[in-house]
Amino acid sequence: MLILYCVFQMRNRQRGSDLGLLLLAGQVFQLGIDNIPPVTLATLGLNVYLFLFPAKPLLQTCLSVQEAFWYRDWRRLLLSPFHHVDDMHLYFNMASLLWKGINLERKLGGAWFAYLLSVFSVLTGLVYLLLETGLTHMTEDSSYSLQCAVGFSGVLFGLKVVNNHYHPGGANYIMGLLIANRYACWVELVLIHIMNPGTSFVGHLAGILVGLLYTTGPLKRLMKTCAGFVTSNGHYGRQQTYFNSSGYSGYGMPSNPQYGQQSFIRRQYGAPYREPYDTAMPSAPSQHPYTAGLSEEEQYAAAVRASLNDRGSNTRSTYTQTNLTPEEIRWRRLQRFNSRTIGERDT
Repeated sequence: MLILYCVFQMRNRQRGSDLGLLLLAGQVFQLGIDNIPPVTLATLGLNVYLFLFPAKPLLQTCLSVQEAFWYRDWRRLLLSPFHHVDDMHLYFNMASLLWKGINLERKLGGAWFAYLLSVFSVLTGLVYLLLETGLTHMTEDSSYSLQCAVGFSGVLFGLKVVNNHYHPGGANYIMGLLIANRYACWVELVLIHIMNPGTSFVGHLAGILVGLLYTTGPLKRLMKTCAGFVTSNGHYGRQQTYFNSSGYSGYGMPSNPQYGQQSFIRRQYGAPYREPYDTAMPSAPSQHPYTAGLSEEEQYAAAVRASLNDRGSNTRSTYTQTNLTPEEIRWRRLQRFNSRTIGERDT
């Protein structure tokens, strides 16, 4: 997609024709909005919205060492990825996002993919500034600090590295050349710059480096650590109590999400559900089934049997002695009372 964009740029297509928006709308409806995961669709919508209604003019959103570092305008780190030069720039970036986003969001899940996009958007800009600063000092050419970059393509190069990591193997044709997917991003980086020197080579390179930091470097572990720290200080790291229409239903078990999922499904359809009892976790007194549909005498007998079975044991036991007659129950209670009386006399 980025290669084709360069071809359009080389042919000097007329800007402002909104052809890119029409092509993008056609591609979205061809895929079907229901087939586009929510985070990918929301990111696409944000880019389109800021193209139609930019937060600021391009010269005030593009990212450069001079503006961000010298003049301390760090808001450009957030604004520059989501603004585009023209409609064709937007179209090819968003078409690439659709393909990569559908694959990665289904692979990683919506929450992690949104987290990944947020980190890549900021980190690509930071790496871009570091590279431009390094080039300025190495070449003693201040023009590198003045180069201003805008667009989502740097993030897309990072996503391409991640996508190839999770879907290894295979090859694609790039300008008629069959290139293995693991090398495709590097070939595209060089070809794009050759075909259109006006594109940001350093910005695209920054995206590739961020992708490599995630797949082979410490970035993924660091993101997991930060995510774990946030959840451990929120509601996910503590014990939760769930309720339904039938009253108390025990403690939530974060270590086994199947229970909570079943409870949610049952509550959605109005059927009461109680999470399975786990002896390793504290629990409220269990709701014994003998109280339903029994007479008072039968309830009393069942309660006595439960008391006899639980007596002298710290763990819950099952009610196996269900065939005791009322006479046997009274005899056992009398025997237990006599044994206590004899023990008190001995002491």
